[in-house]
Amino acid sequence: MRFGWLTTGLILTAMAASGARGQEAPKQIKVPILSATGQDAGSATFKAVKKGVKVKIELKNLEFGLHAVHIHQNPVCDAPDFKGAGGHFNPDGKHHGYQNPMGHHNGDMPESVSVGENHMGSATFVLQSISMDPAAPNSLFLNGGTSIVVHAKADDQKTDPSGDSGNRIACGVIKP
Repeated sequence: MRFGWLTTGLILTAMAASGARGQEAPKQIKVPILSATGQDAGSATFKAVKKGVKVKIELKNLEFGLHAVHIHQNPVCDAPDFKGAGGHFNPDGKHHGYQNPMGHHNGDMPESVSVGENHMGSATFVLQSISMDPAAPNSLFLNGGTSIVVHAKADDQKTDPSGDSGNRIACGVIKP
């Protein structure tokens, strides 16, 4: 038994040391999303894939209709307006929206998420403009993390800076 504890202790110490240096990139994380009142509004799962990051968004307890979802630059979700999340994650310095000929923000999603009459909705995207590698210039973990924000309306995919998507109604912090 003592040998097993010692081995486990060494493994945990080695894992902690490697994480402290920031060399290990998580392969997948799940982020809870909360409304301005603290109600469960769903989750977002981020998974590193060959050509970027697969993002699976599952929304619930939200109003029927289309909702823009964006990755924002700060790892802050301060209710009720979530303004602390800052602007869209945009280390490449581009304009907003997939229909913009000048390119889109790194944190833009190609479509809004449709929430049905049951107050639930989901969407899955592969974003090539972001990374889960902490050393990459487009990393979700840049400057301590980012956030995922749900808006009240659909994204028009062209209007700077936020696609005319309305108020921020739910948020989740993205950290490794």
